[in-house]
Amino acid sequence: QVQVVESGGGTVQAGGSLKLSCVVSGRAFNWFTIGWFRQAPGKEREFVAAISVSGSTTSYADSVKGRFIISRDNAKNTVFLQMNSLKPDDTAVYYCAGGPTIAMVTTKPNYWGQGTQVTVSS
Repeated sequence: QVQVVESGGGTVQAGGSLKLSCVVSGRAFNWFTIGWFRQAPGKEREFVAAISVSGSTTSYADSVKGRFIISRDNAKNTVFLQMNSLKPDDTAVYYCAGGPTIAMVTTKPNYWGQGTQVTVSS
């Protein structure tokens, strides 16, 4: 059974940084393209970033481009989301998701984690 577990959320002041982690187990990690999504109160879940199996291809939402960096360590079955220059609008529950390709993971992931709360205070 595939498990997706996020960690690293917390509260930070505007302009600060946080690094989220996503660990995937239950299936060969090199099968997974990984995506990060977020959902703010009263809003729909939105795509944030994705990374291919090899790590050579990444994709970002315009709202986080230049501030967030997605990376992966396949030896540790872990994907990271480094979030810099955080804004109050970045406040949301952040979810990690897995799928076979970037196209699939950005639209209809196969697996989801439970989410981790990120709060950015002004």
